[in-house]
Amino acid sequence: MDIEKDLLISLLKLTKEGPVLIENVNKEVRSTTNIIPKLIKRLENEDLISKNNDFVEVVKDNRLRLAVRAISLGADLEHVSSFLDWQEFEDIAALALERNGYTTVMNMRFRKEGRRWEIDVVGCRNPLVLCIDCKHWQRSMNPSALRKIVMAQVKRTYALATTLPTPSIKVECVKWNKAKFIPIILSLIPGRLKFYENVPVVSVLQLQDFLNQVPAYVESLKYITRDFNHL
Repeated sequence: MDIEKDLLISLLKLTKEGPVLIENVNKEVRSTTNIIPKLIKRLENEDLISKNNDFVEVVKDNRLRLAVRAISLGADLEHVSSFLDWQEFEDIAALALERNGYTTVMNMRFRKEGRRWEIDVVGCRNPLVLCIDCKHWQRSMNPSALRKIVMAQVKRTYALATTLPTPSIKVECVKWNKAKFIPIILSLIPGRLKFYENVPVVSVLQLQDFLNQVPAYVESLKYITRDFNHL
């Protein structure tokens, strides 16, 4: 239903900083029908939003749920993601991985050789380990800046691959015989380059297609192989 989809997007957009007048939501949706109050009431009954007099609010934990519903109704993933903050952007990446059979760990922190490392989202589906750096930039990245971002993610991925197994990191891939660790940059908007030195630079709009294709094209990507069979 287009009106419901538009309502969900409007709620995500307008409540990003807190409660908003229901009147402003009606103006944003631009609907002259009486269905908006019914939809708002239904969302309230489902505990997705809260209504107080003339104001409506979406609590932080429910914003991702609204985004997922909007996407399921046909909303553009990139457009919806533009109304999510940094953490919510990472959440939607993890959700996409889980829907494609990956187990996920978010904000994976570890130490190697006295240095602290962090990877935003790690997704495991035998034999692949996708190591994702989420970049919430709002404009296309120039090649020199992109190179620094890509090289940093390659280093993080290599550090993780060569640190495992370790008791402090609970991750599915250490149970496998062999794993391929793939560094990935996930951006909010499409960039000029889809790959940089064989490292994928994927926008949220392209994420599902990428996940569909990565098993078949992994040999053309940059990856680090770890053999856990002998450990």
